[in-house]
Amino acid sequence: MTPIGGVPVAARRRRTGWIRRHRAEVLFGVAMALALAVILILQSTQRADSQELSIRNPGPEGARAAAQILAGQGVSVDQTASFEETVAAARAAASGSGSTVLVYDRRGFLAPERLRRLLAETDRLVVVSPRLAALTGLGSTVRQAGVVPGSEQSLQPGCDIADAQTAGDISADGGFLYTGGTVCYGAGGSGRGLYSAAENGKLVVIGSTAVISNRFLADNGNAALTLRTLGSQAHLVWYLPGPGDLGGNPAPKTLAELAPAWSAFVAPWLIVVALFAVLWRGRRLGPLVFEPLPVVVKSAETAEGRARLYHEAHDVARAADTLRAGTIVRLASALRVGTAAGLADLSGSDVAAAAARHLDRSAAEIQQILQHRPATEAQLVRWAQDLVRLEKEVKAR
Repeated sequence: MTPIGGVPVAARRRRTGWIRRHRAEVLFGVAMALALAVILILQSTQRADSQELSIRNPGPEGARAAAQILAGQGVSVDQTASFEETVAAARAAASGSGSTVLVYDRRGFLAPERLRRLLAETDRLVVVSPRLAALTGLGSTVRQAGVVPGSEQSLQPGCDIADAQTAGDISADGGFLYTGGTVCYGAGGSGRGLYSAAENGKLVVIGSTAVISNRFLADNGNAALTLRTLGSQAHLVWYLPGPGDLGGNPAPKTLAELAPAWSAFVAPWLIVVALFAVLWRGRRLGPLVFEPLPVVVKSAETAEGRARLYHEAHDVARAADTLRAGTIVRLASALRVGTAAGLADLSGSDVAAAAARHLDRSAAEIQQILQHRPATEAQLVRWAQDLVRLEKEVKAR
């Protein structure tokens, strides 16, 4: 046959026919290759985490907003994962235009000597909500002095530190109080405050994560105090100590660290091969045949299942509405008001009036029982018992 474009017509027809017969497999293979590429790209990119006060955490407890604002003001923000990396970053910045190190050691992983070393290596050390051991290890005059009273929603500066005076009021949510040094944002007595500066301003203690977190950063003067305290130097090292900073035995290796290097390349292809095997076996066995079957579910099982769902979701209001509707319908039937009337009048006014006449009680009292709105699960249980007693009284007469 006459070649077309250098390729015989028969060969072109065979190729076209093969593609038509296997186009489903071809499309599936292309889709899987694209999906694999997307997975590899996502795994290679930096992901957000959920660690409290992390600059990579966009959630309410994170600090991504503060880090982005500082970066927009020309401050280099670098979150470190270990003590050695933090010291190296502080030294590198100290040789240039200066550095600030923020430490939030929520679980007390850092040893006292490491805290003192950080204070010596940086131009300013900002410690957020430090423990008693951390303050003692720093060797400063700052000490813990209780918590902010629950009645205090915000605190005023009350000191002559420029950063605090410029920022104004800040949030006091769940904060700790300190004494020693220059104390600002006092609460619950003189000499105690949420903010303390010591060592001629080189050491700053902030007693609440709310001042820096994404949730409260826009409230009051939180953003101003955060930016002025953390942005005084050109480089900011953001350090959140972890179990690897305990200084004892190294942390156990993860499964990814124990796996050989070639597993990162072989594992995705094994997934692709497994999917192709599923497709092959599925085509060989044929499509599924759906056959309708009669299914009878007992009403008691349905009621129990709904009750479990309401309990797991803590949906007290929905459960109360269901109990109220069922009680009104049963009372309407027992009092011969009619179930249709009970369904039409879910407020229960007609049923309450009929029950009051039947029991020789006040209609307002019956109506109050039927329309009670429990707020907690304990109140719901007690109210359900009241409904059961009311039904028993109606049926007993």
